[in-house]
This record gives sequence, structure tokens and C-alpha cells, in this order.
Amino acid sequence: MTFRRLLLVFLIVGGFWYFVTHANLRNLSLADSNRSALTLTEAQAAPEYTSSELNNISIYKRVVPSVVNITSTTVTLDFFYGFVPAEGQGSGFILDKQGHILTNYHVIANARNIEVQTHDKHRYSAQVIGRDKYHDLALLQINAPNLVPAVLASSRDLQVGQQVYAIGNPFGLSGTMTEGIISAIRSVKGPEEAPIENAIQTDAAINPGNSGGPLLNSHGEVIGINSMIAQNGAEQNAGIGFAIPIDTAKAVLGDFQKYGHARRPSLGISTLAIGPDLAEQMGLAASYGLLIESTVPGGAAERAGLRGGNQTAYLGNMQISIGGDLIVGVDGQEITNAQQLADIMDQHQPGDTVTVTFYRGRRKMTARVTLGEAHDETA
Repeated sequence: MTFRRLLLVFLIVGGFWYFVTHANLRNLSLADSNRSALTLTEAQAAPEYTSSELNNISIYKRVVPSVVNITSTTVTLDFFYGFVPAEGQGSGFILDKQGHILTNYHVIANARNIEVQTHDKHRYSAQVIGRDKYHDLALLQINAPNLVPAVLASSRDLQVGQQVYAIGNPFGLSGTMTEGIISAIRSVKGPEEAPIENAIQTDAAINPGNSGGPLLNSHGEVIGINSMIAQNGAEQNAGIGFAIPIDTAKAVLGDFQKYGHARRPSLGISTLAIGPDLAEQMGLAASYGLLIESTVPGGAAERAGLRGGNQTAYLGNMQISIGGDLIVGVDGQEITNAQQLADIMDQHQPGDTVTVTFYRGRRKMTARVTLGEAHDETA
């Protein structure tokens, strides 16, 4: 009887174990059978680049050896008024095989030591050959072999919508290329509050460290020197960057070579561009031109008898001065905006004499003006 009971217990336990284990195995088997195999779809050949991509790649490979990273060391005061070194970084580009490099003045301003790193990662001590604080330009030179000069174009006939590229070292990330278009061509105030005429506005990403690097056209030729960004409250790109036109830089480089320093001509005036609407509101004698808001004391225009504004008014939220002379021409060329005036100035040297046509009230007049030097005049 005892044996039968033990046998019955054994059969019950054994049957329960068999049922549990085999049911789990069967479920596991079903689960495995429901899994789908992982398959990847791979390209059958190397990707074909579009014509636009091929051009981008070609420009980068051709130009990046010409772009350099510039590190400037200055001395500042710490919390305890002790002198400590501080470093700043920017970009530049090679002009010739003699090692001349163009960059922004603010990249090397007040520097005790300047070091240039070329694309092949070699580092060289740089010498400052020329500085132009007014136009935010500086010329450096290094002694290095196998340099690749950049190719310079002209900035005279640039068009809004034209494709451009910026190559530089944003945030110290060397060899970075960004793409965009020319968003506008306008006059802006540079880092030293001096006007940059015909500045090239672009939406190509330009960030700290890009300063001094080249802005290129779709052929990989330099049309500008990246100089500033419009900030959105932080020190980063906001979709609006500005470059100094390369024609301005060429004129400055010519001065460096001829005189050893920049000699840019100036009328010594601060102006407001006039259109038909403003002319009607102000009761001006012409529907175009540059209204003189102020003249530099002792400057070229003041010496020639031209007058600035004598009344304060507001254009939107901007305070302006009205009542001054309205310039409508220089040397027989019609003047409708500051860019046209800047183009004429680039054709002259300080000491040259030009004929300015202007309205004083309703009376049309002319004056012979002997041009001064831009760095001596701040309006």
C-alpha cells in the first residue's frame, strides 16, 4: 500500500514537471519562430555626387590649403591686478609664396605674440607688416615653404543671391567650410565703429574664429574678408554675417606697399541716404543724394565750406540731423547712396581734389574739396 502511494505521488509530480517544462519550451519555440530576420539594404555602388556637391568639394580642396589659423597672445589683468597672458583666435589667408597673410585688425590688435598655423599643422611666428584699424585689416608675414596663395577676385559687381562660401576656424575648429548666399550689400559700422562701405552681408554661418578668413565666390575666388556677425544676444551666428569687400582690401594693400601704412581718402562727413519719400517729407530740392548730417571739425568738407545738419529729427526710432547740404554728385557722377561715394573715394588718394555738387536749400552749388585721410577723421 505504501509503495502504491509513493508511486502515485511520483507520477503526479513527474507529470506536473513534464507539463510545465515542455509547455515553456514550446512557448519559447513559438516565440523564436515569430521573430523576423534583420536585413539591411546597402548601396550597390559608390554614391554619385551632384554637380553642386562636386563644385563644393573642389572649392574646399583647392582653397583650404590657403587658409590659416591665427593665435594672438595679449597681456591682461587678473582679479588681483596681476598681468596674465590671454589668447585670441582668428583666421587669415595666404596672399603669396613670400608668406604675406591678410586678416582682420581686431584679430591681432594689441598682440604681444602672433602665431600662424598652416593647413599642414606647422606653426610659425608671424610679423605684422601693416595695420589699418579704420578698415579692420592687417597684413602679416611668415617664413614658410610650400605656401599656396589664394586667388583674389573683384567685389565690384557682386549680386544679391550669389552663392558664397566661408572657410575658417570657428571656435578653433580648423578647416571649416560653410555655404550661403549674398543677402545684401550695405554700409555697416565695423568693430572700431568706422563705416565699412559696400560690406557683403551673407547668411553663410560665420562664428567667432572665422574673422579674417576668406569669403569665396562659386569659383573659389576671394571676394571678401569675413569680419563681423550680427549677434542675437550671445556670441554666436544669427544668420547675418559681414565681410569687407576684397577691393577695399586691395586698395589698403596698395597703400601698405607704397607708403608703409594705409592712406584712405575721406570727405570727413557723416551722411544719410535720401530717397523720394524722405525728400518729399523734408522738402528737399532733389529726390536723391546724401544729406550731410555732420562734418568732421577741420575735415575736408568743413574746410571746403560744406555744412552739416542744424536740427534734430527722428526717422522711426533713429535720431538724425537735418538742415545740412544735400550731395547729389562728385566729379560729374551722380550720387544716390554711400556705396557710390565709397567707389569714387577708392579711385583717389588723400590730397586729391574733387568737385562736389550739392543743394543748399533750393540752391544748387559746387565746391572743390581736397580729400583728407580717413584715419585722421572720425565723424
